[in-house]
Amino acid sequence: MSIDLRQPLAALGCGALFAFGLSLSGMLDPARVKAFLDLFGAWDPSLAFVLGGAVSVAMAGMVLVRSMARPVLDESFQIPQSRVIDRPLVLGSAVFGIGWGLGGICPGPALAALSLGLMPVAVCVLAMIAGMVIHDRFLSGRV
Repeated sequence: MSIDLRQPLAALGCGALFAFGLSLSGMLDPARVKAFLDLFGAWDPSLAFVLGGAVSVAMAGMVLVRSMARPVLDESFQIPQSRVIDRPLVLGSAVFGIGWGLGGICPGPALAALSLGLMPVAVCVLAMIAGMVIHDRFLSGRV
């Protein structure tokens, strides 16, 4: 019996590329992120180019997905089907935005920034994991 490592290795490679891009773009620096979110103060628009690049890559990816019968390493594409804007979506988005604004770091960059060995980042990631566990155990389906 052989183990197919193509999916995990592809995921690891994509994650490493994503982390490198976050680092290269400055998204691991909470001060820079906070300056981007400070629209009425010392606004730093440089991360708008990062966001624009991310949206462009995502749009190109979706065009590619629509032209393929199935993904290379799976049986089907895992695309969310719901288009409903409901209370859990709005509340989750608000909590995410507030956390991002207060901490200056969101989940992707937080995981990538773990490689820097900074205690505040580790605390942020632990709090993020705790929040996900609390939600899944106690709040899932009740919000």
